[in-house]
Amino acid sequence: MPASYAYLGPEGTFTEVALRTLPEAATRELIPYVSVQSALDAVRAGEAEAAFVPIENSVEGGITTTLDELVAGTPLTIYREVLLSITFALLVRPGTRLSEIKTVTAHPAAQPQVRNWLKKHLPDVVWESAASNADGARLVQEGRYDAAFAGEFAAARYGLEALETGIHDAENAQTRFVLVGRPARPAAPTGADKTSIVLWQRDDHPGGLRDLLGEFATRGVNLMLLQSRPTGAGIGNYCFCIDAEGHISDRRVAETLMGLKRVCLQVRFLGSYPRADVGPPKVRDLQPGTSDEEFASAADWVARCQDGRF
Repeated sequence: MPASYAYLGPEGTFTEVALRTLPEAATRELIPYVSVQSALDAVRAGEAEAAFVPIENSVEGGITTTLDELVAGTPLTIYREVLLSITFALLVRPGTRLSEIKTVTAHPAAQPQVRNWLKKHLPDVVWESAASNADGARLVQEGRYDAAFAGEFAAARYGLEALETGIHDAENAQTRFVLVGRPARPAAPTGADKTSIVLWQRDDHPGGLRDLLGEFATRGVNLMLLQSRPTGAGIGNYCFCIDAEGHISDRRVAETLMGLKRVCLQVRFLGSYPRADVGPPKVRDLQPGTSDEEFASAADWVARCQDGRF
């Protein structure tokens, strides 16, 4: 397997900045790809060891392109996550004034994060989506658009200047990125972990989602993300992308997954990995009856009952 990481490029994306915060990135060749799909396909094809892509932001929720790619195709596994605070700069060719801007571009996920700023400062501007924020900067450099929303750090890379900086509609906006590789054994639990899965229902019926969520609630497993995505099989056919607290080696999480496997048409395990939104690992306070020791004690009691030793 090549000692390289694929990432959503070109150079100068927020994805690249987040990727370079991983210590192991310093020992890998970092290769930009034109889309999330092509970066993940590089891993599936054995052209890269792993891919680093955005998966969620705090303004709009899940990045649908990434979620859909993880839902479909050859299975992949999430091994790490990184949180990056996001603020945008309005990048233009040198000498461009705000009054001269008629067209702007950026990645689609950027638009909800600068919508109010646009309405106030550039209400008549025409928005066009780009493959990434850095690609938008490249298109401005080539003269295709008047301005791009991107990281201020991308200005020098593309010969642009930052006309405005610190642009964001929501304070403390963050984007979550994940390192994705081919399936392998999850890393050891840290006590502050996250497990990601995709669920498909057997059929559509009243209370169906409640039944699935009950598998988590009964065992004291907290959900961190729940997003429905269309399966492509017709209107009303959805699967559910879920992030839950805990590691697959935790008894409460393992038993939740077993319960879901029994009742769902399909369950895709996307990985258990350390959470990026906490400090030193700290076990979450659990509701009574949901610790590993209590699960083990209950299992031992059932075994003794089966043996007539109750």
